[in-house]
Amino acid sequence: MLRLAVPLLCLAAPAAAECRLALALAVDVSRSIDAQDYRIQTDGLAGALEDPEVRKAIFGPEGEVALAIYYWSGNGYQDLIQPWVLLQAPEMLDQAIWQVRRTPRPEARLATAMGDALRYGAELMSDAPDCARKVIDVAGDGRNNEGISVARTYEREDFTGITVNGLAVGEHETDLVRYFHEELIRGPGAFVEVAARQTDYPDAIRRKLLRELQGPMIGFLPVPAPTKG
Repeated sequence: MLRLAVPLLCLAAPAAAECRLALALAVDVSRSIDAQDYRIQTDGLAGALEDPEVRKAIFGPEGEVALAIYYWSGNGYQDLIQPWVLLQAPEMLDQAIWQVRRTPRPEARLATAMGDALRYGAELMSDAPDCARKVIDVAGDGRNNEGISVARTYEREDFTGITVNGLAVGEHETDLVRYFHEELIRGPGAFVEVAARQTDYPDAIRRKLLRELQGPMIGFLPVPAPTKG
């Protein structure tokens, strides 16, 4: 059972109908993410949330955004570093950014249990504000290699109304982008953003956030998975 400690910032939430997007950021902290990679990810995510264009998209006139952030790695390991918060003011976003910057890298070097991370994300979404769209944003640098498979998770859990997008960091495993296309993403407008190397993560997460905040584009054709040469 998922237990959320709801921050005081959430208590003054307005009518749920005003929320346009519930966005859960799922960040890979498995054993392939070393100290340098972790710093790049941390600075990249915080920097993307501080970016003026991203902030403008969050606080746009279309409606409010609810945000949650969790780190994941091995089977049963998910760390909710930012419970759901309805971003009604810049100070609330700044608080979430501070949570990202202050969270230390996990000491345990665990495997990549992506299926379990998705199960957690679906359960987290069940506690989200009532928003027009629900998106789980999964960033990772490897395939599921422990616990329940991604496909089995989708069979067992209720992902109705949830879009799952992926950010594939392709430095450690070949054909990872294809794996994300074929196994991970699902739902209306789902897409894969790509960071060819860990150092490309900051630009990739910024692009991904902007695209998720903008929402699915009518007539948009997703980039197909690369073909094998």
